[in-house]
Amino acid sequence: MPSIITVEGLSKKYIIDHQKQERYIALRDVLTNGAKRLGHKLAHPFAAPEDDPTHEEFWALKDVSFEIRQGDRMGIIGRNGAGKSTLLKILSRITEPTAGRVKIRGRVASLLEVGTGFHPELTGRENIFLNGAILGMSKAEIKNKFDEIVAFAEVEKFLDTPVKRYSSGMYVRLAFAVAAHLEPEILIVDEVLAVGDAQFQKKCLGKMQDVSTQGRTILFVSHSMAAIRNLCTGAVYLENGGIRLKGGTEDAIAEYLKIGAQTALINLESRKDRIGNGLIRFLSFELRDPRTKELLNSVAAGASCIIALKFEKNTSRNELLNFNVAVGIDDCFGNRISHLSNTTTNQILQCQQEKEGLIEIEIKEMPLSKGCYGVTLFSTVGGDIADWVKNAGSFYVEEGDFFHTGKVPNEGQGVFYIRHSFSVGEAD
Repeated sequence: MPSIITVEGLSKKYIIDHQKQERYIALRDVLTNGAKRLGHKLAHPFAAPEDDPTHEEFWALKDVSFEIRQGDRMGIIGRNGAGKSTLLKILSRITEPTAGRVKIRGRVASLLEVGTGFHPELTGRENIFLNGAILGMSKAEIKNKFDEIVAFAEVEKFLDTPVKRYSSGMYVRLAFAVAAHLEPEILIVDEVLAVGDAQFQKKCLGKMQDVSTQGRTILFVSHSMAAIRNLCTGAVYLENGGIRLKGGTEDAIAEYLKIGAQTALINLESRKDRIGNGLIRFLSFELRDPRTKELLNSVAAGASCIIALKFEKNTSRNELLNFNVAVGIDDCFGNRISHLSNTTTNQILQCQQEKEGLIEIEIKEMPLSKGCYGVTLFSTVGGDIADWVKNAGSFYVEEGDFFHTGKVPNEGQGVFYIRHSFSVGEAD
């Protein structure tokens, strides 16, 4: 298959303006400062220009190169500020690169943010024809797809209403339906689908899979690794404006999740999105070596580790009695896969420290397979919720010799390792 998109040495620079400390600048100050700069330039014509502290260069992309072949379903992943949206805007010809070049063979339909490509004063019907014309479709071609677009978007009742009166969900439904049904060679979709409900997102993913089977190319940006895994055949992992990894979907996702686990914010003191009366308040989640007590970024399957939970006590009682703690462990898609609790182990927790305490949960043998896992922290005092923090941290499990045989099960064969043995005997 020939390359349909070729990106060579692509870079994009922005100038960030920083406001000076003065809250008010008089006209005389502007004129005086301008005269001083002009005088300095005349007196020293060959001097290097002075740095301007109010301006800063920011490279959103730096020397990015890759190729995408016809029919590929390519995911673009990376954290906020990695350069994903800038890359899509350049590929969509919305903005120009500072350096490098892009070769695109075919028509491009983009869905980058709510409202892109729509005229707010025009009706849904008029915008369908407008977008089709922009894509180079004839009126007859648009009419042939019109009913299919309207049915997919589920906006029949509001078809002759100006789109400025649409909700964000209606806007996205119609915009995606137009972009996907008017048969562009390349379909570019940003995280905008997150605006829709779960049923619509599933519908969109199904449509994009159908589109790709027709030989058309898809670029898809999402923070949902489940969506990337289900849709894409490859992925580009961007980090700080450059390519960290380009390859298979599973490899890119594994690298993304691993780095995320290593850099996860584990200080919980500033978290406001918590529930409870605050008698116990979690301050940090850490993974530690049980022998050295050193902080771990990851743990190998089959290895031992300690989950360390630092907390503060907000009660006048010197001794905290009858409190319970639980740690929920989730997979990378947010599904609860395990639950650690002192009520399950039938252990009574007491705290005699005056202000801060430390809870340690020892895991003798990490039973989880390779991947990134998130944690939710929960505590009660006297039966009442004291602190409940969702997505309180994450950790990464490395591939390990769980069975001590020198052999590691293939990836994708489940989440847990279970100790087992085989025997063969005479059948009854």
